[in-house]
Amino acid sequence: MANILILSAGRRVELINCFKNAKERLGQKGFIIAADCSELAPALYFADFNEIVPRISESDKYIASIIDICNHFQVSLIVPTIDTELLLLSERQEEIESQTRAKVLISRNQVIRICRNKKNTQTFLEQNGFRVPRMLTDEEMDESGDLRFPLFIKPLDGSSSVNAFKVNNREELSTYRKLIDRPIVQEYMEGTEYTVDTFLDFDSKLITVVPRIRIATRSGEIAKGVIIKDREIMKDVTRLMQILKPIGHITVQCMKTKRGVEFIEINPRFGGGAPMSIMAGADSCENLYRLLNGEKLIYHEKFRENITFLRFDQSIMLNENMQREIEYEGSYF
Repeated sequence: MANILILSAGRRVELINCFKNAKERLGQKGFIIAADCSELAPALYFADFNEIVPRISESDKYIASIIDICNHFQVSLIVPTIDTELLLLSERQEEIESQTRAKVLISRNQVIRICRNKKNTQTFLEQNGFRVPRMLTDEEMDESGDLRFPLFIKPLDGSSSVNAFKVNNREELSTYRKLIDRPIVQEYMEGTEYTVDTFLDFDSKLITVVPRIRIATRSGEIAKGVIIKDREIMKDVTRLMQILKPIGHITVQCMKTKRGVEFIEINPRFGGGAPMSIMAGADSCENLYRLLNGEKLIYHEKFRENITFLRFDQSIMLNENMQREIEYEGSYF
């Protein structure tokens, strides 16, 4: 039996359904437990069980609640889904795993620190020979000399494209630098933007690399995308994973420009669009169940290409007891 705990479930209905589908397809016994700090998180109502936990900012209470849930449900695997919990979980991984039977799906603390800090990411990529947009220094921006616009500004540890802006002139640059906490400013890239879903086993062995073109995004998350086996991107991302050595499902953002493949950021977790790659055949959820069962996985490219995904919103109705209504019987009233 393998019980899976999905943290910060939020709107991750697709991901929970992917885990449930993988479980049923494999004939795997176990439950999906979803946790969130809000009882209004839609994904809670698609899991087998749901739990309300403290906010991540209440770190000790948050970790204690995770430990309690794991022991109550005999959880085998803890799956984080948002950036703000990654550093905490990597720092408290040993504590959680020593007090439960669960494994935390988290990369080494050093890897998380590289990925969660944009300057650290930039330095890592540059030192290992990957193309990145040049980062401007404060001195360059403060000087009265000419700057080549447009530029791009974003927070040092931002997520979901919050406070990330194209900068067209000095006036906008000045405004955004005051608005954004700990900003970094880079050259503006023009080209085709890609998200690349990768999966690595618990020993950082690469299993899948799936690029997709970002046709449209909303709130920093892909809304429309096309799976494509771009060999240049797959080669570069493979080398990146072999050097970084993360574990689990990793989401890489990059762009193909006139210079080649240029990297934007690395998210060491399931991205919001991960179900696209999963449904295309690179099933990270199935991989995790197989790993928990002691199976050895090998690298493969058995995923479909040139398929398009269109994401959309859907409403659910909770009754007077905060339970999801499944049957409407032709009427809402």
